[in-house]
Amino acid sequence: MKAARWYAAKDIRVEEIDEPQVTPGDIKIKVAWTGICGSDLHEYLAGPIFVPVDENHPLSHDKAPITMGHEYAGEVTELGEGVEGFEIGDRVAVEPIYHCGKCDACREGKYNLCKDLGFVGLSGGAGGFAAYSVVPAHMAHKMPEGLSMEQGALVEPAAVALHAVRVSKIKAGDTAAVFGAGPIGLLVVEALRAAGASRVYVVEPSEERRAKAIELGATRAMDPTETDVVAEIRAATGSGVDVAFEVTGVPQVLAQVIDSTRHEGQALVVSIWETEASFQPNTIVLSERTIKGTIGYRNVYPAVMELMTRGFFQAKNLVTKRIEIDDIVTEGFEALSSEKSQVKILVKAPA
Repeated sequence: MKAARWYAAKDIRVEEIDEPQVTPGDIKIKVAWTGICGSDLHEYLAGPIFVPVDENHPLSHDKAPITMGHEYAGEVTELGEGVEGFEIGDRVAVEPIYHCGKCDACREGKYNLCKDLGFVGLSGGAGGFAAYSVVPAHMAHKMPEGLSMEQGALVEPAAVALHAVRVSKIKAGDTAAVFGAGPIGLLVVEALRAAGASRVYVVEPSEERRAKAIELGATRAMDPTETDVVAEIRAATGSGVDVAFEVTGVPQVLAQVIDSTRHEGQALVVSIWETEASFQPNTIVLSERTIKGTIGYRNVYPAVMELMTRGFFQAKNLVTKRIEIDDIVTEGFEALSSEKSQVKILVKAPA
């Protein structure tokens, strides 16, 4: 079958590989659509970050080259021995987290904090940029009737956004800022809307993405190249927002995120970082602010799909391009790195 494989930074190859085979406890999925994630783009531009290169990942037992793709949905075509609760033909969205089930975090139910955390399509395994994928059955979630396969490919990034809002200190009626209006940032805007935030300020240099943020419910969207966004946010709110979300991975933005919050405010870091970032600790100390990080998601896929049935996280609002797998480098990764008008690009699985 045809698959897109990561060999090194700037070296993703579409090539023929063997179809993955089911083992006990697995399901085989005919992939429909797979989204290109910001994490995929990081791996393309500056990896390896999650991709294991020198040693096999402890849970996937793979190392580069690996089949990429972790935002995907498809149809169940085969059940491994012992699998219950699924039938051939079920439409599923994949929750691609590898976790050990034994460490302290896993035993507490916080499997996204596993000491050996990995992701199908980043840490190995049969990722979604291929005709077929095989995953442990517990990673699959049946999709409600009425949700398209395109919506299924958006469940994973929407789960990142919903989890970020859930673990933040945001409450109904609070104010928020979102720095970065890429796919995850825009989904955070929608998740904040669902959580009852009264005002959401977005900081984003791309005019198209600012317009999209307003369309999705942001109160105001500002260009950081044209205005002092921290001063603007503080002027609009009186003392700063209750929670500010960092969704850029750009080092100089972190200090702005912190400074945009009020006393006892919270800076919530969502991005995966390629480099270090610095800030003046007194901005935390003297205002008793907090900084919190978030990774992935846990126990939110059903909630995400329920919100989708209610009109949130809609593909028609977020997908800007649909491409064939043969064009994944030029029309996918290169387009995302150079065209800031792009939001979410979906890759159609090969036949």
